[in-house]
Formats: sequence, structure tokens, C-alpha cells
Amino acid sequence: MDVGADHIQDTEESVSGTANNPATGAATGAAMARERHNPMSRSTSGVTTIAVDGPAASGKSTIARAVAERLNLLYLDTGAMYRAVTWLALRGGIDPADEAAVSALAARVTFDFPDRGAATHVNPPIIVDGVDATDGVRDPAVDAVVSVVAAYRGVRAALVREQQKIARARGVVMVGRDIGTVVLPDAPLKIYLVADAAARARRRYDERIARGEGADYDEIYGAMVRRDHLDSARAHSPLRPAPDAVELDTTGLTIPEVVDRVLALARERAVGG
Repeated sequence: MDVGADHIQDTEESVSGTANNPATGAATGAAMARERHNPMSRSTSGVTTIAVDGPAASGKSTIARAVAERLNLLYLDTGAMYRAVTWLALRGGIDPADEAAVSALAARVTFDFPDRGAATHVNPPIIVDGVDATDGVRDPAVDAVVSVVAAYRGVRAALVREQQKIARARGVVMVGRDIGTVVLPDAPLKIYLVADAAARARRRYDERIARGEGADYDEIYGAMVRRDHLDSARAHSPLRPAPDAVELDTTGLTIPEVVDRVLALARERAVGG
């Protein structure tokens, strides 16, 4: 795999709305004005959407962010929404194993993303119940239990509703693990990104080192394999490609190579045009 500026990474960031209040989930005035006057943000048939799914560190966030910027569509990484609920539960002393309590939290939590229109931001700010969780959602403690929280039916129902509201209102490149199968099953283009576990663990290791954090490759690899199993085996919205998704293996590829492939597919299906 090439390293450096074009090294594929998969940070868990998001630009979203609020689970309870669509008003606070609205885009900034400037971003909305750009979309109203830019024909690339919608197709002739209505709001355009690209669904991007795949396991952790497969390159979803990096690729989707670049595609959204090129097509002038909203970039939304839904993973940060699940991470935010997990972070808020830990911060508030709620046991992540308490499904009822965590689901109730997800149903009432509010999200705010001040820079939701900026697809180029590596870590867009995420505000949860008025508290800045931008760094907190990437804490190793969150990594350890986010798959448990994300498997809860109540949590998924609350966040999927908000994700669907956003997609109905705006053209979007949406990233997650069940976008093509559950959240946006009618998306005109569905991408499923994969890479071998060793390559994905190396990407996550490099991300943490770049942020000045301590990291153990073997520990990250083991956690990634466990998460792959949890995400794929969960009862509600398991990780799997949609039947009509295009699978792209990012192992050994650079960002521009994968982005170009996705853009070519988007042109074929008139997404963003």
C-alpha cells in the first residue's frame, strides 16, 4: 500500500443532524444556498445518494469524503453518530451493556455539526447534547464497546430515522455499515469497500500514531477482527453488501485510484449530474 498523502485511512467522522429535532440538524445557510444553486447536488429524478459501506478502516470515510467534494454533495459518516451515543453513555456513567438505558439515550440525544457542509475536513466537529465530542468519539474506550451499542435495535432505529431524513432532503454520500441494505436501499449507487484485516489494522495504527497517541498493532488487529465478527453476526442490520452493491477492494490502492473508480460509476448512473 502506498503511504503518505494518498494513504487510505478510515477515520470515524460525521456530519449529521439530531435524532429528535430536525431543525438543529439543518445545514448552515451558506451550505444550503450552495446546494440550491448547484445542479450537481441533485439528479433529474430528485435527491441523489451514494451509499458507502464496509468494515472498519476499509477506506470508507476517506473515499466518501473525496467523492462528496468532487460531486458537491453532502458527506455524512454515520459511524460517528453511533460513536457519539457510546461516548455519551460512558461519560454519563451508563453501562454500555444496559440496552434499555442506552436505547433511551439514543432516542433523546441531540447532534450538531457546525461544519457539516465542509467535506474536506478530516475531523469535522461533532457536538452531542451541547458538548464537543470531536476527540471523544475516537477514544479507545469507545472503540472497545461501540459495536455492542450499535447492535441495539433501539439505537439503530433512532439514528436510522435521522439519517433517512437527511437523505430525503439533500444529495448525500453516506457512509456506514448498513447504508445500502437498510438506511438507503434505493440509492442509485451502492459501494462496498473491503480490504484485508492486516491492512486495515495498519491504517488504524498509523492514524493513532499520527495523532500522537500510543498504539499497539497486535491489539488493534485483534480488536478489528472481533469487531468484524460482531458487525457481521449482529441480529439487527448486520454488516453485509447489498445485492446490487459494487464491491471494491482497497488493499494496495491509493485514494485517487479508488475515488476515480467511484466517480466513474457515478457518471455511469448519472449520480450528481
